[in-house]
Amino acid sequence: MKSDSSTSAAPLRGLGGPLRSSEPVRAVPARAPAVDLLEEAADLLVVHLDFRAALETCERAWQSLANHAVAEEPAGTSLEVKCSLCVVGIQALAEMDRWQEVLSWVLQYYQVPEKLPPKVLELCILLYSKMQEPGAVLDVVGAWLQDPANQNLPEYGALAEFHVQRVLLPLGCLSEAEELVVGSAAFGEERRLDVLQAIHTARQQQKQEHSGSEEAQKPNLEVSLCPAASPSSLHFLYKLAQLFRWIRKAAFSRLYQLRIRD
Repeated sequence: MKSDSSTSAAPLRGLGGPLRSSEPVRAVPARAPAVDLLEEAADLLVVHLDFRAALETCERAWQSLANHAVAEEPAGTSLEVKCSLCVVGIQALAEMDRWQEVLSWVLQYYQVPEKLPPKVLELCILLYSKMQEPGAVLDVVGAWLQDPANQNLPEYGALAEFHVQRVLLPLGCLSEAEELVVGSAAFGEERRLDVLQAIHTARQQQKQEHSGSEEAQKPNLEVSLCPAASPSSLHFLYKLAQLFRWIRKAAFSRLYQLRIRD
């Protein structure tokens, strides 16, 4: 039988050619500490229901990302970790009834609205609209949609429509909604017609309301400018619980994707 000694003696070949015995073997880069902290935060959130600790762990992970160079990490992985940390942090704040802090919390890490990931922006719209405070995200979403870099993202069209349905129409900003739908190429012809029909319906309802007593109508006209009180009905609480479950599912989905890549 032929000996395989020649095979074992053959030089190992790397990307730059044969690897000499005197050359050190390149070590696989260690996983970023922020990824481990993300897993810990998700575990604290969903398994232990320790929302405060989950939020604090997310903040430690963000600090880790700021303090450590991530040049060895693929750019996509770093972005995914940051987005997933926001999803977990949003859920933790909402569970502690600190949902009013969500927008300022995420902006302290991304600095400007234009840099927010689409998924994080979607969660903010969903949360504040469910809490009947869509005006809180009006300027943030508007700035994001106006940024040319964001207009090339595949999520742009869905977020623009979400903004119209969840923010602009409830606030009575019908002209702004119409301008966005007509002026954006992100809307397909069928979707554009559907959304314009919704705007037309809202405008007709607004006209009907104006036909009533002007004095009785003033509080309704000001609802877009004044914060609305959070309802306490069982139906609303049920909807809010559904929202929390959706955010939690989104957090684990993104975490699972990160684990698969490792």
